[in-house]
Amino acid sequence: MDVPVKWQKQYGSGKMIIAKPLDVDALIRKVRKGKLVTVQLLRKKIANDYSKTHNGLEVVTCPLTTGIFVRIISECANEDLQQGKKNVTPYWRVVKDGGSLFEKLPGGIMLQTEKLSLEGFTFEHKGKKIKVQNFESKLVTF
Repeated sequence: MDVPVKWQKQYGSGKMIIAKPLDVDALIRKVRKGKLVTVQLLRKKIANDYSKTHNGLEVVTCPLTTGIFVRIISECANEDLQQGKKNVTPYWRVVKDGGSLFEKLPGGIMLQTEKLSLEGFTFEHKGKKIKVQNFESKLVTF
């Protein structure tokens, strides 16, 4: 589908694709301890992969559905953790584009802070927001 008119200023006027939830999950699973990923990086990787297999078509990945999928994936992974499973999608390594933490992920900012602290991350507080210090240097490269 075409990028909706109201989003064209921000995302351009190419084609917009809806990521597959399993593709979003697979990318998050590639983020190893000590690394982070943003939703924007997930979207860019999916769009780039799609473009490569569709004759270089200029595409963007829908930000709304990608965010929803991250939330669903995190809920499933958190349920698995609560059931004692070890090999779960490390959703706590997904941060907002500016490096701040997600309030809406399971356990909110407190659980995400706890999990990232165990992996060696440090934080800076900006009012009510918590941001990973030097997050840019810790972003994954796909």
